[in-house]
Amino acid sequence: MQQKPAITQVKINDIIEARWSPRAFDPNKQVSHDDLLALLEAAHWAPSCFNDQPWRFLVCNKATDEIGWQNALAILFEKNRRWAKNAPVLILAVAMENFNHNGQPNRWASYDTGAASVSLSLQATAMGMSVHQMGGFDADKASEVFNLPSDCKPMSMMALGYQAKVEVLDEDFKEAELAARSRALLNERFYMGQWGRGIELNG
Repeated sequence: MQQKPAITQVKINDIIEARWSPRAFDPNKQVSHDDLLALLEAAHWAPSCFNDQPWRFLVCNKATDEIGWQNALAILFEKNRRWAKNAPVLILAVAMENFNHNGQPNRWASYDTGAASVSLSLQATAMGMSVHQMGGFDADKASEVFNLPSDCKPMSMMALGYQAKVEVLDEDFKEAELAARSRALLNERFYMGQWGRGIELNG
């Protein structure tokens, strides 16, 4: 499996350092039901406002429900379909827009669904799997194909599986797959005390 550890300014947890978003998935290596349950359990224990747990994950496992998996693949934009076709599992992450306990709008639903998605991704890394989250999909088509309720918002599609060698990818994806990971400097995104005052890097 290709390793692309984060190049960090300070030491972080090994799982966070190792997590990245490959496009090269092994179409012949399935994800077991027990492993899927472990990933969903990790998402299940993410934090949420009022412990409302506004996330819903629609899991499409090619090995057990090829029609559902094909439907999930079909809602991806064409560029994503070209590589996600090798992922044995596709997951649609959905945020419920109203609180369960009072039916009022939940403005934290998207935030909390993102937290659950990260928990799943980190658990996958710990188990030797990979997740690639995608915004490139047709949310309206997802609502139609999967008969989603009106009070929810499709947030992300996730490709899940085991990494393959870069050779499974089309040529135009290989460069990105092999490129080093990068992030902006900490003080360009993280502030102290007021907007724009970058955190001291040598404090």
